Amino acid sequence: MDLEFYYDVASPPSYIAHERLPGILERTGATLTLRPVLAGGVFKLSGNASPLAVPAKRNYMMRVELPRLSRTYGIKLDFHPKAPFESLPLMRGAMIAEQTGRLAEYTTALFRAMWAEACDMSDPAVVAEVLDNAGFDSKMIFARMQQQTTKDQLLAATEAAASRGAFGVPTFFIGTEIFFGQDRLDTIEAALSARISAE
Repeated sequence: MDLEFYYDVASPPSYIAHERLPGILERTGATLTLRPVLAGGVFKLSGNASPLAVPAKRNYMMRVELPRLSRTYGIKLDFHPKAPFESLPLMRGAMIAEQTGRLAEYTTALFRAMWAEACDMSDPAVVAEVLDNAGFDSKMIFARMQQQTTKDQLLAATEAAASRGAFGVPTFFIGTEIFFGQDRLDTIEAALSARISAE
């Protein structure tokens, strides 16, 4: 049974989901397909808006909910005061990592740099250091980020998510069944377990 995970590394709920998913996969025996997208594009295409654009929601998410989730699930949390940062180049990088068969490693490195290591991911030098430390060729990735094929690939991935009904991230699919939000992971685990048991 495959679980599809639509995410943006600048999304804190997506980070929480990413860190919780290994346990779910281990318990259910499901496999994971990573679906990187640009959250801002999903919001625009679906007519939605980021909760971080609403001051009260932003304050709640960053100061209350994230620390609470970190304590609840034992997830490391240490983010830069200005996080989240613009993710367009980072998600273009995800397209390149996917092409080279290293999307999972790229995703983990970027999520943890943004949300667990307090890195200033608006600084290209910092991003390059994160990538190089994770075994990537940052110069190659930066160069390919500017290629039209990379831009088109991210746009197509984002449009595909919206066409399936996604209106934000994280969004998950089990087959054609959609789930939204890291707070639906318990429901997702139950659904995976039920489907696998029925096979």
